Amino acid sequence: MTTDFTGYITISHPEPGTPIWHQVAGSGPALVLLHGAFSSAADWGGQFQPFVEAGFRVHVPERHGHGHSADVTEEFHYETMADETIVYLDEVVGGRAHIVGWSDGAVIAFIVARKRPDLVDRMVVLGQYLNSSGRAAGGILDTIDDIDSDIVQFLRADYASASPDGDDHFPVVFEKTNAMIASEPEMDLTDLATVSAPTLVLQGDHDEVLVQHSLAIVDQLPNARLAVLPGTHLVPIETPAVVNLVVLNFLSGDPA
Repeated sequence: MTTDFTGYITISHPEPGTPIWHQVAGSGPALVLLHGAFSSAADWGGQFQPFVEAGFRVHVPERHGHGHSADVTEEFHYETMADETIVYLDEVVGGRAHIVGWSDGAVIAFIVARKRPDLVDRMVVLGQYLNSSGRAAGGILDTIDDIDSDIVQFLRADYASASPDGDDHFPVVFEKTNAMIASEPEMDLTDLATVSAPTLVLQGDHDEVLVQHSLAIVDQLPNARLAVLPGTHLVPIETPAVVNLVVLNFLSGDPA
């Protein structure tokens, strides 16, 4: 049994005493939800309570520079975000957990599974390419390079409503995020052969990642399945009931 909690905790990465915000509720096997870029725990609103009710102890941390967690590094990189997640798993979750990563959170999940396989039970990754050859043209990423665009202004308002750094810091986070997306991730898919966790690769049929790329990822993983659902990169928000059914079925260990 765990005590439900929403608020700040401290972890030892990037430096001792780094504060991050998280939400945790429920009891049972640990399940950690990893959000994407320009995102926060709020984007898991369609999954958090259903996953708690399904019998999991659900953790939703907000990485530094996202949501309620202050920005504390000069640059963003997936490797350092994965290191932060590993510390969260070790120090807060207390060890092994199921991981569900969406968008940037999926990249981080793969890195964690490669670096610390002992911390990952089952893994679900949603809507993410692992190198630039898998990026689909004409998606959301093609619309977020202009800070004055409507979608970025929407993201800015959402950021300003939660971040302790305030609206004035959004241009810094905007530039750091776009710099990272412009050059990362660039994984060699053959490196996925070392990922031992049973993995579900899930995407929308009009997502940021090509279906062929997701198939290539599944082909390289020792124990993986692919699910393609009607929807965009926002499929967990668009059709949460369908996504939740597929994810929970996989996490339960039942055949797809």
